[in-house]
Amino acid sequence: MSKKLGIIWNYLAHYKYLIVIVAGVLVVGVVDDNSVRQHIKYQIEIATLRSEIEKYREQYENDKHTLRDMQHGARAFEKIARQRYFMKTDDEDIFVLSSDIPEKTNEQDENETIE
Repeated sequence: MSKKLGIIWNYLAHYKYLIVIVAGVLVVGVVDDNSVRQHIKYQIEIATLRSEIEKYREQYENDKHTLRDMQHGARAFEKIARQRYFMKTDDEDIFVLSSDIPEKTNEQDENETIE
């Protein structure tokens, strides 16, 4: 038993600097709260949040412009009602065009026959 411990101790003593360097890289790169992995994760989250900030800033500017138009005239109310809520007057028809293609389900595929 003592002989085996002596062999292991000599092996560890021979590679002590390599073992310390590998352990340090593992701690700094993976395990620690300030690791490189966490740093990359935080950078990705920051980029996502900045894109959301930009999206909401554009939405805010559009809403501010719409509110300003609504404060200056009643024509803006009609425009918003027509565009967003598809409202119409009594003497006109509204056609809503959509580019959405309905997806076929498996039941539809089974019921269809090829002629």
